[in-house]
Amino acid sequence: MHFIPHLFASTLTTVNNFNQTLRILLLFVLVFGILYLGAPVFIPLTFGAILAMLLLPVCHWLQRRGVNNGIASLLSVICLLLLISGVIFLLETQLSDLLQDLSKIEKRVASLIEGVKSYIQNSFGISKAEQQKMIKEQQGGGMERVTGLITTLVGSFAGILIDAILVLVYTFLFIYFRAHFKAFILRLLSRSNRETAKDVLQNASSVTQSYLGGLGLMIVMLWVMYGIGFSIVGVKNAIFFAILCGILELVPFAGNVTGTSITVLMSLAQGGDSGTIAGILITYGCVQLLQTYILEPLVVGDRLNINPVFTILIIVVGEEVWGIAGMVVAVPLLGIFKIVCDNCEPLNDIGFLIGPPREKKSDEGNFLTRLFKKSS
Repeated sequence: MHFIPHLFASTLTTVNNFNQTLRILLLFVLVFGILYLGAPVFIPLTFGAILAMLLLPVCHWLQRRGVNNGIASLLSVICLLLLISGVIFLLETQLSDLLQDLSKIEKRVASLIEGVKSYIQNSFGISKAEQQKMIKEQQGGGMERVTGLITTLVGSFAGILIDAILVLVYTFLFIYFRAHFKAFILRLLSRSNRETAKDVLQNASSVTQSYLGGLGLMIVMLWVMYGIGFSIVGVKNAIFFAILCGILELVPFAGNVTGTSITVLMSLAQGGDSGTIAGILITYGCVQLLQTYILEPLVVGDRLNINPVFTILIIVVGEEVWGIAGMVVAVPLLGIFKIVCDNCEPLNDIGFLIGPPREKKSDEGNFLTRLFKKSS
């Protein structure tokens, strides 16, 4: 009977562990519920915090040269604005050339639609008049729908503009008051945990800067490669579509496919032949090979140290919670969360779960990475 106390103690420990796991799961559900309901508030706030972390090196560089904190924070945001304005100006220049061919594109689209109608008539026996009648029935209240669409677009643009201004304001405030916010977080913790908290804050900022900086450099490289490839295969306004494909890389997994699909569709609308379409797809394949096996290991690397399964999962969850914005910020936020898990004992097991397998190290599994690192 001496084993009964040990059995009771073991059962009690199991129940306590189960209760702790259940509390953590309920906390996750509560957090995601709050994020979903408070999306209009939290999305600009999150982008502002992430951009502030990205711009901290610029602010520190200015302060080391004698610029006070307020001016350095403002100049950091201005640098970000100039960068975004440059990309928008380049896109606008290319878009103006694209709009000049709008009438040709409309004729080409009309020709493609006519070809589809002819195919339906020949294959399914539905005359063009019947097809047009079916389209009109589906488009009942067409003018009202167009008016509603225009109103929605105007409202969406106004909302995006307001959110963009909020993001810039939040970015400036987070940079300017960073010491105050850091002191507040440390005040919430006991003295014995403050050094660990400082390490967590430092690591979270460094990982975010490293990941986003590497991602930005990789996007610029993608612009160059897509631009060269699209120009060689004869895509009209190749620079515009190269920039578009690179920017959409901010949305992991889905972005590059979306950009290439838009390029293919627009090339068809502009009169591109099968050779041009094949060239676009070949360019996409070559760029993806270079990106996967050279650019990502060398430029971005395994900065966030996250298991690919949870990378995909958090992107799906981010899209469900915050839409496209959630897909963009999901991966760096998961990286920050993993750092917290690794330094918080109750969450160590979760940090282990979302991390990569311990026996597989990123720098050892890629021959090209080892080759380039040895030569550098």
